[in-house]
Amino acid sequence: MDVERTALPGVGLRHDFRTARGQRAAVISHHGGRRDLVVYDPHDPDSAVASLMLTPDEANGVAELLGTSRIVERLAELQQQVTGLVTVQVAIAAGSPYDGRTLGDTQARTRTGASIVAVLRGPEVVTSPRPDFGFRAGDVVVAVGTSDGTQGVADLLGAG
Repeated sequence: MDVERTALPGVGLRHDFRTARGQRAAVISHHGGRRDLVVYDPHDPDSAVASLMLTPDEANGVAELLGTSRIVERLAELQQQVTGLVTVQVAIAAGSPYDGRTLGDTQARTRTGASIVAVLRGPEVVTSPRPDFGFRAGDVVVAVGTSDGTQGVADLLGAG
């Protein structure tokens, strides 16, 4: 996708793009952090048919929602490229022995050979979590490794 960047003096930046279906849209990034998502009329490129004004928190939330699925898609693509590599998502259930404990406490890599590469917490994605990262019920852990190794992570997080 091609993106055209235009400086808007006194406002910020506008990033215009066209979707694969030919729809034209833009993201306007204001100096104060607000973001406007604008969809243009297909018959009049100077007229907007819809505009969403997003606070910085809302814009980050939307970006994380879009990015979360993209990270999972990229991991799936990587899995297809590397023979024997498997990616799994494991939810930390209430009552899991690791609810409230840290990644380091699991010793997952040492015990299973698989790596925990991300944790999805609501709309937030924590990539490459550190050993002191604390798990909570509802977190979704993304592990990469062999089939046996990722199954080991699933078993470990579920039963200890």
